[in-house]
Amino acid sequence: LKRADALDCEFIATGHYARIREGDGRLFVGRAADLNKDQSYVLWGLSQECLQRSRFPLGDLTKPQVRQMAADWGYDELSKKAESYEICFVPDNDYRSFLRRRVDGLEEQVAGGSFVNVQGEFLGHHQGYPFYTVGQRKGLGIALGEPMYVTEIRPETNTVVLGREEDLVRNGMRVGQVNLMKYAALSGDLEAVTKVRYRDQGTLSQLRPLSADQVEVEFFAHVKGIAPGQSAVFYEGDDVVGGGIIYGSR
Repeated sequence: LKRADALDCEFIATGHYARIREGDGRLFVGRAADLNKDQSYVLWGLSQECLQRSRFPLGDLTKPQVRQMAADWGYDELSKKAESYEICFVPDNDYRSFLRRRVDGLEEQVAGGSFVNVQGEFLGHHQGYPFYTVGQRKGLGIALGEPMYVTEIRPETNTVVLGREEDLVRNGMRVGQVNLMKYAALSGDLEAVTKVRYRDQGTLSQLRPLSADQVEVEFFAHVKGIAPGQSAVFYEGDDVVGGGIIYGSR
């Protein structure tokens, strides 16, 4: 918005596949018409001011329609551009190399951390907690005689917890830094579908407000691979109720 103000622009248009809806005097994000390209999950943090000044012209279009429009207007190369499913600023999808390039001395700072099992028993050493993700099975650099997964990461002690696939299952989580869109506040418990990652289909859940910016989420079904630090986004139908940052799971 600061950049828009500097350029004397009233609105900002982006290429996100999402829509802006309105109800009871509030603006909130809605899913795109093209559910395969929907990007509403990444927009939960927008304020009311941002929503008022934002426009998502692709929200009512499908990707094939956008490609055809580009071709019709003479942009043949763009109309045939390959799909990208990676992090936009990490084109090779190798976030570990990205971290090494961006953080001087990172490997030396975090080397020598410990792998432990879910009982806390030492299993071996690892390269450093930033190089592992919850749910990861391949590339752990340790052989334990059976498939093992990263079930928890403890940055404060540079510890990575390994367990079996069933150890990834969680029934609930705590979410902080919550930004509500559809409602100004939650006056009580709310039933919503919660997504814990971009490609997640979502799980029916109960939201219980703990404070103005924290909620406890109780899932109605088991959920695997919940990663603290990732976004949790709450939906009612196609409407984004709000979202926040996962603080912890159980």
